[in-house]
Amino acid sequence: MFASLRVRNYRLFFSGQIISNVGTWMQRIAQDWLVFTLSGYDPVALGIAVALQFTPTLLLSLWAGVLADRVDKRKLLIAIQAGTLVQAAVLGVLVLTDVAVLWHVYLLCFVLGILSALEVPTRQSFVAEMVGKNQVANAVALNSSIFNMARIVGPAIAGFAIVAVGTGWLFVANAVSTLAVIAGLALMKADQLFRGPAVERGKGQLREGLRYVRGRSDLMTVMVLVFFVSTFGITFFTSLAIVAGNVFGTEADGYGMLSTLLAVGTFTGALASARRGSRRKPSVRVLLLSAFALGAIEFGTAFMPTYLTFGLALVPLGFATITFLNTANALVQTSVSPQMRGRVMGLYVLVLMGGNPVGGPMTGWMAETFGGRSPFYLGGAIAALAVVVCAVVLYRARRTPLRTGMRLG
Repeated sequence: MFASLRVRNYRLFFSGQIISNVGTWMQRIAQDWLVFTLSGYDPVALGIAVALQFTPTLLLSLWAGVLADRVDKRKLLIAIQAGTLVQAAVLGVLVLTDVAVLWHVYLLCFVLGILSALEVPTRQSFVAEMVGKNQVANAVALNSSIFNMARIVGPAIAGFAIVAVGTGWLFVANAVSTLAVIAGLALMKADQLFRGPAVERGKGQLREGLRYVRGRSDLMTVMVLVFFVSTFGITFFTSLAIVAGNVFGTEADGYGMLSTLLAVGTFTGALASARRGSRRKPSVRVLLLSAFALGAIEFGTAFMPTYLTFGLALVPLGFATITFLNTANALVQTSVSPQMRGRVMGLYVLVLMGGNPVGGPMTGWMAETFGGRSPFYLGGAIAALAVVVCAVVLYRARRTPLRTGMRLG
């Protein structure tokens, strides 16, 4: 389960991420609650904040993939993390000095979105450089395990800390936690990285990456499925605040507890994926089954009658969600050439996160128009339908062998 931790560079990365991800999730909860309260508990305002944070992904992630193929990924990540530290510190100071207004938060959401659009494709493609191709699936799953462990700890701390001291100190804490990632990256030994040949600057490299994916029916199917499930199905990270406040009438601690229950499922699913990733290659079958389970469970969760039953249903929903996301990530990373990995991961991040500018406002609009539960039952239904369509496409294409690393069983 922990095979990738034998690699020193990955251990440094892993350790820094444990600390930083707790701070990231504390900021995520604090930011959502800050927007929610500054706007007078308006679901649409929360959707706008999400859209602003993820809109840069539409504009920059493909270019970020090209950049990741050209430059030293480790140094680029250090620079991006430094920018993230400044963003969190500025937001914390604005809140602590009691001058923060809604447009300040919107602007800093957009700045964070720019940094994230550059960071995610770079970090995703850097995983293979740290551990080598044979350990990619295991390392991806371990990354998810610490991310989701932080999702358990971070929201739980944030929910009670917001009530006790307000949101400002949580942004400051995230700024400090970012230093752990910078230190881990700085201490890595560059000669122990599994780097492929550098891609020289040239014209048409972005188009070359898009043509590469377009010529791979297996990759295209995964990309399409990820887009529909992430845009319409995985909206509950935003809609939980709406359900907590507008459906069950709880405060920030109630929202934090729902986020923690969801994270229990995602953390468990990440550990299961790590164990599976150390033994066998990722499969399309697991991808389809986990995506369908995600949609079906999300649909059922919408109709849970009480806060307790709703919260408990989030555990299997989290398990199915992280199994789907880890499998999709590992499938893509293990089936592309090293020279194309940055650009392909840039496209992957685009389809994974690029729908959020649509999904965020859509979630707020649905909650306001059809009730706080509607993002769950509508999103779950769309996700399940997308799986069925993709499964039919793959079934018809079974006579054409899937590429290396992409297998049905």
